[in-house]
Amino acid sequence: MNDKNSEVLAPDVHPTGQHWPEQNRTREDQSEKRPTALRRISGALLIAGPLVYFVAEFIAAAAWADPPYSYTYHFISNLGVHGPSVLFGQYMYSPLAWVMNTGFFVFGITIFAGVAMLRGLVGWRHWLTLVPATMLAAGGILLALFPGSGEAMNDGTGEFHSMGAFAGFVGGNVLAIFLGVMRRRVGLSLKIGRTQTVLGCLGLVAMVGYLVDIISGANVLVGLVERGAVYPFLTGLICVGVATVNRGRRSAQPGRE
Repeated sequence: MNDKNSEVLAPDVHPTGQHWPEQNRTREDQSEKRPTALRRISGALLIAGPLVYFVAEFIAAAAWADPPYSYTYHFISNLGVHGPSVLFGQYMYSPLAWVMNTGFFVFGITIFAGVAMLRGLVGWRHWLTLVPATMLAAGGILLALFPGSGEAMNDGTGEFHSMGAFAGFVGGNVLAIFLGVMRRRVGLSLKIGRTQTVLGCLGLVAMVGYLVDIISGANVLVGLVERGAVYPFLTGLICVGVATVNRGRRSAQPGRE
């Protein structure tokens, strides 16, 4: 039937000729804001996780005054042992061991949450990043619950601590490499993507050097070598977090994605 008064109305226009009360537009705005909000939260978590670790380490090390804690000589795990205790020839007494153990517990979980919320990773790629992120989170929890004291090595709980350290080393550095390889889908620049891959590889090499240093009994600058397996991926994740937050801000601008 052909009606002269009939006309094609836009989806948001009422048959009377008036617009619907912004309902459709509100839904569209909400659907656009949600990915942007998730991106910002993800980036914030990836920044917060490493910072939690660095702050906890600094506070615990600063409280260790007699003898002074050495970043190049002492193991990282020593900061989580209240002691006094002795392991691998190192005297351990950390007055604020609970601070370091809390940092261990929180930082891995925070990073896992940030990775889980990353935009652009779907299907097997999403699960591929979650595996090392899970290893990192589990490693932090084990380190926190089973401090690496001399007594722990005698009662068997030291094995859980060692498992946690290994899971953290491997998980964190492999995660950095995966994020670098999949940098386009995550929304990272070529420079940041390559940096992630390089940092992850450096961390794995340092991990091997750390294991050799311990097994051989040399313990040459063992604290510095151990940090060479941790600091690279933590620094890389902060870079990913900053880039993700910045991309979220750009997406929030009209006409930008």
